[in-house]
Amino acid sequence: PEQSVLYKMTDKYELVRSVGEECIAENELKNLLDKKPNFILYDGFEPSGRMHIAQGVFKAFNVNKCTQSGGTFIFWVADWFALMNDKMGGDLEKIKTVGQYFIEVWKAAGMDMANVKFLWSSDEIVNNADAYWTQALDLARVFTLARVKKCCQIMGRTENKLTAAQILYPIMQATDIFFLKADICQLGVDQRKVNMLAREYCDHVGKKLKPIILSHHMLYGLKAGQAKMSKSDPESAIFMEDTEEDIIRKINNAYCPRVAEVTEKKGEEESMRLVEDTLQNPCLDYLRYIVFCAPGSTFEAGGKVYTDFESAKSDFLSEVLSEADLKLGLSTTVNKFVKPVRDHFEQNAEAAKLIELIKEYKKDTSEPVIKFRRLSVTDSEKVHVVFSPLAHEKMTLGTVLTLVKQIKAAPEGSQILFWIRDWSSFCSNSFQGDKKAIAAAYHLLVEAISTVIPDLMSKVRVLKQSEAILSNPSDYWISVINVGRKFQLPKVLINEADGLASQVIVNLMHVGDVMATGASTIGCIESEKALHQIAIDYYAEVETGLTAPTLSVVESVSTQLRVAQEGFDDPSIDLFLVDNPTEIGPKIKKSFCEPGNAEYCPPLVLAREICFAFGVEVVIKRKPEDGGEKTYTSADELTADFASGALHPGDLKPTISANVVTFVTSITNKHKTGEGKTALATVKNYIKKQTQKNNKK
Repeated sequence: PEQSVLYKMTDKYELVRSVGEECIAENELKNLLDKKPNFILYDGFEPSGRMHIAQGVFKAFNVNKCTQSGGTFIFWVADWFALMNDKMGGDLEKIKTVGQYFIEVWKAAGMDMANVKFLWSSDEIVNNADAYWTQALDLARVFTLARVKKCCQIMGRTENKLTAAQILYPIMQATDIFFLKADICQLGVDQRKVNMLAREYCDHVGKKLKPIILSHHMLYGLKAGQAKMSKSDPESAIFMEDTEEDIIRKINNAYCPRVAEVTEKKGEEESMRLVEDTLQNPCLDYLRYIVFCAPGSTFEAGGKVYTDFESAKSDFLSEVLSEADLKLGLSTTVNKFVKPVRDHFEQNAEAAKLIELIKEYKKDTSEPVIKFRRLSVTDSEKVHVVFSPLAHEKMTLGTVLTLVKQIKAAPEGSQILFWIRDWSSFCSNSFQGDKKAIAAAYHLLVEAISTVIPDLMSKVRVLKQSEAILSNPSDYWISVINVGRKFQLPKVLINEADGLASQVIVNLMHVGDVMATGASTIGCIESEKALHQIAIDYYAEVETGLTAPTLSVVESVSTQLRVAQEGFDDPSIDLFLVDNPTEIGPKIKKSFCEPGNAEYCPPLVLAREICFAFGVEVVIKRKPEDGGEKTYTSADELTADFASGALHPGDLKPTISANVVTFVTSITNKHKTGEGKTALATVKNYIKKQTQKNNKK
């Protein structure tokens, strides 16, 4: 009977389940098939050279089983992923050509295309950038770096030889599953770890319907000890345009033991084998998974017709079927599967052109080339950029004052950009990933700075990272990927103790941000230099056509009022943006202010940074017998009197408190109406909820 008829005669669950060597979880698969007749499966493939028989014939059979059962099969043409893995020399156009070749092979191999879709990752991600990248960043924020590194095998890489881009890879692959709304991940066993990552993500975020993992078998390479086929070794596999002579030669030379040989298993091999197979005979592997893959298949060898794999295997192991006859029958059958593809690439002019191009590509053994691309948000040649800190529910007055210093550090004649790192904050799990709260915190921050330096801020361009990225997501993310391709993982790990995957993503994004702004100078503080240095080093190693930025380092301002006690969260220890002016006095009253100790005296810092920095005099009012009224016009003068004992803490604190209240009131007045009022309420509600949660713990 026709293959499609045989498919329809088979139980739907049994047919779909037969595709996978493993299914996680079988009860979920049964439930899906019962309740959702039009389910979605997906597999992603990196366009990376010629296609072997497992990708061609084996995949075609498996896809037909799934689509005949009512599924829609989405092939995710992972061109951006191939770029991250330096395939085709990192040339995206060559990668796209290979993707077209893959599609041609499947059409010729007998894949029923009625319910098959081919989606190109580069196109889909760019056209749906907001949805895709916020999902990717959400994934990154919940996993440790160690967990993501365990997925490195999906790229054929070991954990200790990873580029930074190869941390981004599994994050994006897990994102694909949710972006495509896939019910079933129908990939190879070698992709199991990243598919499990997607299921673990569902646990993290409370998503009840998890993607089902249906992992197909990984065929052995034809040579002894090859856990899988290798595109770099043409003799390790049958390729889809091999001649009949090629097929006969390769199978005749194939490893074909009857008795298991003792071999040392490598870690990579163990993760590709879910079923114990001590024999590891690639000829039997082909027989089982290629010849007998489709329902109703038969195999003719040694003058006998076999209707099932186990009978043929038994005859071979008992020497009823000779190795020569097994290989002859296998060569004949495999050639029948490959011949339609071979004919297509010989007879179809466009297909023939594709295969010739790919053969030429494979001859190129030069090092991958990083073609410079970047997002550009300004045409100005002289740009001073200040990058916001990551959003935090307890942004302090010191943060505002420090940023003011960084903005003021702009060289004369510069365009000033204030870059709001909202997506980086989201990825870093600021506000537990609450995007509204992150946006609200940044609104309060910008409003505060604008209140403090209104004239200068009227000339500053405030740019949200997310909006800038979405203006040209293709160039931005390719620039980020390219940075990751250039640097080994340790290069972008500023704080290894952090342990989060998000740190890698955020730091790669920062280099993309720097390039996007075309910064000639960056206003920063000492603790931010290491992050900016990654960008400066990238400029030194890659021809960007840009001049590396110089750093204008300013001293950070702390408004912390006393030394923090470890493990004790005391809201009175600092001055926060969300503070009401009435809270300022009591906080400063409890601040550390030891008589004569000018080395550590928070009220003196407040006087210097809030009063004198903005031309405000400090007027100490005392009774004549206590020294009388005195006006200070400089921080040095005030500090000298305090150090000598001429100025007592009891006189300093009330005066500074009054000045700070006036300063803070000018900021909080902006939070009483409109967006400021809404933003303040959003942040305060978040803090309240978190406090309640912590108290319950």
